[in-house]
Amino acid sequence: MTLKERYARQRELHLVPVQVSPQQEINLSAGKHSLLIKQIIEQFAPRFVPGGKLVYVGDTGDKWGYFDNELLASLGVVVDRHGKMPDVVLYEPVREWLLFIEAVTSHGPVNPKRRLELEALFAPVKDKIVYVTAFHTRSEMARHLADISWETEVWVADDPTHLIHFDGARFLGPYGSEA
Repeated sequence: MTLKERYARQRELHLVPVQVSPQQEINLSAGKHSLLIKQIIEQFAPRFVPGGKLVYVGDTGDKWGYFDNELLASLGVVVDRHGKMPDVVLYEPVREWLLFIEAVTSHGPVNPKRRLELEALFAPVKDKIVYVTAFHTRSEMARHLADISWETEVWVADDPTHLIHFDGARFLGPYGSEA
């Protein structure tokens, strides 16, 4: 084994493997953010979006870690590669919802400004968007509580069977642009 191969192998050991479908696994950059993304895909999605399809996963090393461009295009959305994507995008085909999930480790939650940015980026489906902010712990959530936008959901990985609903007329659903 060459020195170059040894270094490459060593780097791969630090990657975070994520099962994005029964047939496909991707590797995300090492770190707390990627671990939370893994939990979103492997714990949140099966519980709260059963039968959902993964559309996008951002990675700190590769912004487009996973992207199902065909699925998004079939919904009438073409995303500029320079747009500020959420960390994870899931599609719920029965209700035709797109769930935008922000994994908060260094950057903030879905706040009103971020909602407007995402609504503009995904204008063709803005009335079908569900906004979710994910945290590792409730104590991390507490530090960002004042910034979380109303009419969004919050999921905490260390208590994965619960979802926190921030006001609104319905639980876990899109609100459209009137918000």
